[in-house]
Amino acid sequence: MVSAPRSSATVLLLRDDPFEVLLVSRAARGAFASALVFPGGAIDPGDHDPGWRELATDFDEVTSDERAVRIGAIREVWEETGILLADDQAVGTAPARAGQEFREAVTEAGVRIRLDALAHFGHWITPVVEPRRFDTHFFLAAVSRDVVAVPDGAETLTAEWMSPARAVELARSGERPIIFPTMVNLARLAESSNSAEALAAARARPRYTVQPEIALEPDGARRVTILAESGYPVTEWREFR
Repeated sequence: MVSAPRSSATVLLLRDDPFEVLLVSRAARGAFASALVFPGGAIDPGDHDPGWRELATDFDEVTSDERAVRIGAIREVWEETGILLADDQAVGTAPARAGQEFREAVTEAGVRIRLDALAHFGHWITPVVEPRRFDTHFFLAAVSRDVVAVPDGAETLTAEWMSPARAVELARSGERPIIFPTMVNLARLAESSNSAEALAAARARPRYTVQPEIALEPDGARRVTILAESGYPVTEWREFR
C-alpha cells in the first residue's frame, strides 16, 4: 500500500560576505539521520490556526494551505536553530525554552513572523516506493551575518554555514552524507552569487513539482532521476544504502 506524503517545509537560510547557506545534522534516530539537511519538518495542525492572523505579516496575501506551510517552515527553523524570522529587523535569535510552544515564543517576543521573508524555491514529493513520504516545499530566507544558529540538541545536533558550491562538492565526493534533494537544491542555489540574486531568481521562477524516479542497479546502487523540465542543474544521482 502506498503511503500518503506528509506535508512539510524546509528553509535554506542564506547570509552574505561570503555567500553561505545553513546546514544542520539530525540525531541518528531521526528522519535523514546523520545527513546534512536544511532546517525543516512536518506541518502541524497548529500551523493552520487562523489565530496566527494577528502574529504574522501577509497573512491574507496567500492561500490557507500556503500560509500553513510558511508558518510551519518558520516554526521549524525556530525549533531547530533558535532563529526567528520576524519583523524585528527581519530576523532574530530566540532559542526555545524546554516545552515552549512556538506561538508563545512569538507572543513573548512582541513580534510578527514574516511570511513574506520566504521565497518559494522548490516543491518535491517523495517517490511512491519509499515507506516514509513527504510533500515538501523548499523556501529561501536571508538573515544577517550576526545571527547565531543554536541547535536544539534533540532533533538537530549541529549547525554549520558553508558555501553552496562547497556543499555540493562534499556531496559528490561522499565526504559528507547529503541526500539527493538537498544536494540538487544546493546545486541550484550555487547558480547565484549572493542572497539577493538567489531570492530574485526564486521569485521569478515558475513553480514545478518534482517527483523523482528510483531504479535499483545490478551493483546495488539506487539511480535517482528527475525530469529535465524541473530546471535543476543536476538530474541524476547514484547512491548506495
